[in-house]
Amino acid sequence: MSELIQINDIVLERHRPGPERSQRVDYRAMAQAVPAVGVGKRYWIRTYGCQMNEHDSEIMAGMLQEMGYRPASAPEEADLILFNTCAVRENAEDKVFGEIGRIKPLKRRHPELLLGLCGCMAQEEKVRQFVRDTFPYVDLVFGTHNLHQLPELVVQAMASQETVFAVWDRPGQVVENLPKLRQDGVKAWVNIQYGCNKYCTYCIVPFTRGRERSRLPEDVVAEVKQLAEEGIREVTLLGQNVNDYGLDLGDVDFADLLQHVARIPGIERVRFTTSNPWNFTDKLIDVIAAEDAICEHIHLPVQSGNNRILKRMNRGYTRETYLQLVERIRNRIPGVSLTTDIIVGFPGETEEEFQDTLDLVRTVQFDNAFTFLYSRRQGTAAARMKDETSLEAKKDRLRRLNELQATISRRYHEQLVGKTEDVLVEGESKTNPEILAGRTRTNRLVLLQGSRDLIGRTIPVQIVGAQTWLLRGEPHPAIREVTG
Repeated sequence: MSELIQINDIVLERHRPGPERSQRVDYRAMAQAVPAVGVGKRYWIRTYGCQMNEHDSEIMAGMLQEMGYRPASAPEEADLILFNTCAVRENAEDKVFGEIGRIKPLKRRHPELLLGLCGCMAQEEKVRQFVRDTFPYVDLVFGTHNLHQLPELVVQAMASQETVFAVWDRPGQVVENLPKLRQDGVKAWVNIQYGCNKYCTYCIVPFTRGRERSRLPEDVVAEVKQLAEEGIREVTLLGQNVNDYGLDLGDVDFADLLQHVARIPGIERVRFTTSNPWNFTDKLIDVIAAEDAICEHIHLPVQSGNNRILKRMNRGYTRETYLQLVERIRNRIPGVSLTTDIIVGFPGETEEEFQDTLDLVRTVQFDNAFTFLYSRRQGTAAARMKDETSLEAKKDRLRRLNELQATISRRYHEQLVGKTEDVLVEGESKTNPEILAGRTRTNRLVLLQGSRDLIGRTIPVQIVGAQTWLLRGEPHPAIREVTG
């Protein structure tokens, strides 16, 4: 089902999910015996983009592990290299092509090396044609709907003298029981839904990820229970728009699923991403407020603070309804942390309309904002809209927005100095293995000194320092006495 929407001179469809459920298929039942062609070999996966891609890379690593492959620490050590790509912005695609180009000398020295491109970029016909014309040494290209076929595709690529292409235009089944090699022993991502039906005019995701398909609640709950048994303490439920979870199932919604997951023994923290303000319900707010395990952090992309731009984006809400939603959330969930996404320089955005965005940021006082220059994506409705604003003006707007948000974020952090926060210690800092890193329930990054015995534990941490994007803390004296 679909509904035609007129936005100035652009006509587009807002798709509505049909009544049919996606077919559920068990990977273990559908897959043939996994070929052990990777024994004695190594793989290297380079991941771009969102958490969904990160989780897809964990799945690919799990399948490769079952084939006998082991991870390589660098591409030069690998027998198989996969680029798991993102198509949301053009600069991400340019980076991928640059990296593939730099692999060419390695491929020339080691012709038996397999090189593959997968993920959202692979769903674009223009990308596939560019690979054919420019990178004939790429051995394998497969799309987001073909992820579960990786073992057989690797075997095909080994035997073929030409590039193997496997890209389905439409999503198939929901494949369950895929192997996963998770990179973290403390927290985990769990897919609850695939695809998106919203068709925001700037976004390529509905074209690369397909229509919305929900996993059955019992499958999600079973996976989270298994994670709890393995010692995972925090799960993040993933979907392009988690609010739409269950619309294709008919008898369950996201609030129901979230409540079930929050009550699974052993799971201390539950997060989710991403939500659309369009259909963020009061029922969902009530569940977040009522369940202790659900963290007080909501990522709520606004994209713009101007109603004309929001309409051109096909976002489905107004500035006023967004602010009303923020008020309801804060009234029901004291101390909640709100983060957002904002696009600067959308086609036709004027300076006055950009000022509306700055004003909304001042009004809401987001804890953090992920800000981006608009990136034209071929095939989207926005790509056909006129845009007369210079790149220089857009970059200046982005700079002003980032300066405003940095001031707000730093002030929030400075207010926490001297207070004690519960921190789930996740592991070593990415930049300094001598330092531990963890997060508060409100998703603030905290760096602290301490024993590795603290990893996987939720401990009280005294905040002793504040920077714009992180906090510095010390374990509570009682913790230091026990571990010291």
